[in-house]
Amino acid sequence: MLLEKYLSRVEFNSYEDLRDHFKIQVPESFNFAYDVIDEYAAGAPDKTALVWCDDRGGAARFTFGQLKEASDRTANLFRSLGIRKGDPVMLILKRRYEFWFSLLALHKLGAIAIPATHLLTAKDLVYRNNAADVKMIVAVADPAVLEHVDEAAPQSPTLKLKVVVGGARPGWVSFEAGQRESSPELARPSGDDAPRNQDISLLYFTSGTTGYPKMVRHDFTYPLGHILTAKYWQGVQDDGLHLTVSDTGWAKSAWGKIYGQWLAGSAIMVYDYEKFVPKDLLRVVASHGVTSFCAPPTLYRYLIKEDFSQYDLSRLKCAVIAGEPMNPEVYSQFLRLTGLKIREGYGQTECTVAVATYPWTEPRPGSMGLPSPGYDTDIVDESGRSCEVGEVGEIVIRTEQRTPVGMFGGYYRDPDLTASVWHDGVYHTGDTAWRDEDGFYWFVGRKDDVIKSSGYRIGPFEVESALLEHPAVMECAVTAVPDALRGQVVKATVVLTAKYAAGDGLVAELQEHVKKVTAPYKYPRAIEFVTELPKTISGKIRRVEIREKDRIE
Repeated sequence: MLLEKYLSRVEFNSYEDLRDHFKIQVPESFNFAYDVIDEYAAGAPDKTALVWCDDRGGAARFTFGQLKEASDRTANLFRSLGIRKGDPVMLILKRRYEFWFSLLALHKLGAIAIPATHLLTAKDLVYRNNAADVKMIVAVADPAVLEHVDEAAPQSPTLKLKVVVGGARPGWVSFEAGQRESSPELARPSGDDAPRNQDISLLYFTSGTTGYPKMVRHDFTYPLGHILTAKYWQGVQDDGLHLTVSDTGWAKSAWGKIYGQWLAGSAIMVYDYEKFVPKDLLRVVASHGVTSFCAPPTLYRYLIKEDFSQYDLSRLKCAVIAGEPMNPEVYSQFLRLTGLKIREGYGQTECTVAVATYPWTEPRPGSMGLPSPGYDTDIVDESGRSCEVGEVGEIVIRTEQRTPVGMFGGYYRDPDLTASVWHDGVYHTGDTAWRDEDGFYWFVGRKDDVIKSSGYRIGPFEVESALLEHPAVMECAVTAVPDALRGQVVKATVVLTAKYAAGDGLVAELQEHVKKVTAPYKYPRAIEFVTELPKTISGKIRRVEIREKDRIE
């Protein structure tokens, strides 16, 4: 385990001990690919790094020694194509294991990696290519993906190179052939060719709920910030196996599929699937002996509907949840089925885990937990005053005294946007919450999502949590609709479970249910049944899209 090199202390005996004594020691020059992957390859080349399988029967396993060779070959391939330090390269690789080869190779070259989802259209790609001056795209051999890239290319003047993984296409370089022919030897760059800690390593286009995506800029020290994410929140184990369910195109992948896990000595489990089937995911967790697990609330909601007695989950020791707040019903059902208490965490693409339920604290279902060590997290009102216990305000990260390791360096090429959310030594998350008398944070919603009805402020999450306790509700989104008398009223957009059918009777039943579970004034006066909810490419519910649709209608 390499943690001793980067932490002043590794073991702690309480949340307070962690909060007061956790400190990341950042070297003057840090490169994750060389200082972690190649370090393991030198000292423990046969240590398992990556376990991969897909939904078609494919399987592969890679040691750190094999990862070093694969990333060196890939770096030499990219360099032969003209990629140099500072060049932006987009990776559209779904969950192919070549993503890890490519990302590590770009780190070794000092190039800028831009992970992207395969769901991007040609229009999306044109925007991203030109916003970041993308020089090369490495994409999986999915016909739709390749077609969209080719369609976007004429309108992307900086795009010079296209590399295809797992297939062939005219005008594209074959990843497999090029990597096979490249040298397995790569010298670490020095002098001006070596990236500095403050250089850009990663650019993430945030999906957002409004407007064009923002380009979140991270430097080469960013991986060290995820020691906290993986070791102390996700509970990964040295020589364990960690599975985070996410596409490689969004930041959740950086949280759970590479940096902190390998720094802590855990192998990474990758399940490459086209369509989410709860039974298949549980089978993978059981058959491979996954020891720690992270997924968004949506997936947990589907998993808890399955018969867990069919799967041996005895090796699973820790389960965490992120992406959106956890509903208490999900927590209770998962605890009943597995004996594990799900630990919630909170953060953004712009940072690492900023608030979390750490292992020494008893989870409070529905609470995201306590502020992370290294973060000066607070809840403030519109004037910037720290909120009292129970008072709803905006979650902020104070950076007057220190900036957390892993915090972003601003929005790329957009100083005005950066200044709009990070000024006067305070980063504004745009998320609202309140804290209880013990300092636990409770999520309310995005600032724009809070509903103001008849003088009351209603957070969508609390109404959604109440609805999800009813067996008819698989998923739901709560939004505001204009009302002449009350200003706004609560509306619920609901996806039903298989055994229930939409109707006026069910509407009344759900309304009465909410009145009993939470304060009566919060019940949804309007309920719409749908087959699916609109979501961002990272899986978050787009309540703004529901609101816009209601305004048009």
